[in-house]
Amino acid sequence: MLGDRRTRARPSGRARWAPLAGFAVLVLCGCSPGYLPAYVGSPSPPAGPAGPAGIGSGGTLTAADTSPRPSARLRRVATGGDPTYAAMGARALQTLEREYYDGAGKWNMCVPRRCSPANRDWGADSLTYVLYLHWTLSHDQGVPPIMNALTGTSPNFHTGVSDVPLWDSIASAREYEVTGNALALHKAETDFAYVAGNAAKLFALGACPGILYQRAGGGTAKDKTLETGSNYVKAALLLYQITHQHSYLVQAEDQYQADRRYFLSADVPLYTVYVFDNGSSCQQVPAQYFASVNGNMIWAGYYLARATGNSAYLDESIATARAVADHLGDATGVYADLQAGNDVAEPLIEGMLDLATFDHQDFARRWLLDAASAAASDIAKRTGAYGRFFDGPPVQAPVTAWQVNGGLALAQAAAALDPGGRPAVPGFWARARFVPDDLKLTSSPVKFSFTGRAVAIIGTIGEICCEPGQAHVLIDGTETFDQTGIWQNKSPAGIPLPHSVLFAWRWPGRGQHTIEVGPAVPNAKQGGSFFHMIGYYVVK
Repeated sequence: MLGDRRTRARPSGRARWAPLAGFAVLVLCGCSPGYLPAYVGSPSPPAGPAGPAGIGSGGTLTAADTSPRPSARLRRVATGGDPTYAAMGARALQTLEREYYDGAGKWNMCVPRRCSPANRDWGADSLTYVLYLHWTLSHDQGVPPIMNALTGTSPNFHTGVSDVPLWDSIASAREYEVTGNALALHKAETDFAYVAGNAAKLFALGACPGILYQRAGGGTAKDKTLETGSNYVKAALLLYQITHQHSYLVQAEDQYQADRRYFLSADVPLYTVYVFDNGSSCQQVPAQYFASVNGNMIWAGYYLARATGNSAYLDESIATARAVADHLGDATGVYADLQAGNDVAEPLIEGMLDLATFDHQDFARRWLLDAASAAASDIAKRTGAYGRFFDGPPVQAPVTAWQVNGGLALAQAAAALDPGGRPAVPGFWARARFVPDDLKLTSSPVKFSFTGRAVAIIGTIGEICCEPGQAHVLIDGTETFDQTGIWQNKSPAGIPLPHSVLFAWRWPGRGQHTIEVGPAVPNAKQGGSFFHMIGYYVVK
């Protein structure tokens, strides 16, 4: 048996994982240990913003399953008082299944406004990952019908890009793990084979061919992204775990080493997301620490160690996870997921949970629970949707799949780690007031000052939809460690999203602070500078 809840890989034989075999027997047979919650409830969510004035098994299924919508099996539980993490997990599951799942094998890409349903690429796939995460923790029998339906609607082919087939391959592998549906495994292998089989002629080109262009031939931007590289490793490892074909493991190890060579930062064990390869040289875009790629590399290190018995992989995984905890939080230590509408955070939650659960890394457990505590005040009252910023207020704008997946996954993780625990201040943002302040970046930085213990900048994601336009953020004169900043015009949903949270930050206590938003260094991926805010919330 395996020493974890997720994989079908053969054990590495390392002694440190041997005591976990009993736990795996419990989970993989569907007999959950006592601390794994049964998600059956739906508490009332914490209060959120009221408006601009203030914040008050097997088979070969090929089509969607026609079973009743799984959310109908959920019943309401009266919790009283502040919600427990188990209740937050139940509420998050309701949101995933009732709000985001469309009942027909696709995900709504925005809530409550319904963007076009989809089942392709990272936004939709991230919600499949959340549903899979819930299943690993509960073996909820309402999940397989959804997974079979998702398999039926997932793409049958890809062309021209390297990252999309890999996001999809991972989603299909997860669907196979839940259902045993042969079609899901076929799609997972076919999607991976598109990238691996065409790498030499389409993507593995330029001055650093070990890493892959995002678009065939490099496209106009000539960018190589760790979204491709890290997902290549994860997709290959999942296929190795399922099929036991050694070639997949070799591919995973080779790509992992190439990713470390070109995307790992020189001074901290974190991975930036972009490298530009103009054909004669390769240059990192520094300190763009996306949650998705760092989460994937944490996960990859852990599972490569399990597959190979090489402890160096685990050391690298832990080093990156510690760096995330040490450097990518706000002043209270809560993870701050920068960007405005780009990236997905579920892979980071998944990687941290594996370290917390199976390698007994206490720092990872604390990181997850601290984030979950803060995120309790980041829940939209009507839909239960989480915003991108765990330390921020509930989002008034439609919440996209790209934004919500991290919070939904975090709620599942916290419910597993500490089901009876409660967030410290679930109504934190209820005390905030809105300060109108219409500021736009020109040739000079935008600055505003305030006295308080938390701030959230409000504006429109995709104001000039939907790609070029970014800015850097300085807090009290110091740029954020993650220099992703605010890529405001990037709207993966393809529409402007007014009244969105562009940036949020908390401090341990009240103080005087200045936020400065300055011009970014232009590049072919993110474009030049852009920033426009309509005001900010401040908690005194």
